[in-house]
Amino acid sequence: MSSIPGYTHGTSAVATSPVTLADFERMKASALFGEEDVKYLRMSHDIVKDHVEAILDVWYGFVGSQPHLLASFSARSDGKPLGDYLGAVRKRFGQWILDTSRAQYDQRWLDYQHEIGLRHHHSKKNATDNAPSTAIVPFRDLFALVFPVTFTLRPFLAKQGHPADDVEKMYAAWVKSCLLQITLWSHPYVKKGDF
Repeated sequence: MSSIPGYTHGTSAVATSPVTLADFERMKASALFGEEDVKYLRMSHDIVKDHVEAILDVWYGFVGSQPHLLASFSARSDGKPLGDYLGAVRKRFGQWILDTSRAQYDQRWLDYQHEIGLRHHHSKKNATDNAPSTAIVPFRDLFALVFPVTFTLRPFLAKQGHPADDVEKMYAAWVKSCLLQITLWSHPYVKKGDF
């Protein structure tokens, strides 16, 4: 994990999240996310770990086909995609797939979710890779990506021949987890006191 540039999960480079573990427990209750979802996320790990690059190919293909999404990975000066930036983010995105499927919801994980949110927001966008890209990932795009990310993951979850009911439960767990994570990432976008 430490060989991925900019992947600082569990290090002193990551500040403590302003969202507490108790807050996160309440968020999980709001999303009907429980121990069964943790079980099915972890079941999905044995599937997704062998398909990370293929999953990323699908997701990057989608983002690349949408100019308004690709803009967040493009140069401010001329609007052209930044290959090095896309490549660096891809490595961390692949690790995010593995982290999500491991479902280790401890303080270090919570802190890193806040860091991810900062990296999408004006606060820290581009700082990790020193990229000359746009100043923010618009929130409207960030939140809406929950559907294409989870919907296009579903066929991968069926690849190992699990019963349809298990595939559906893995898929539901991913949807809930992504909603929770995007909600955590939204913290920097929300006015102080409103989160």
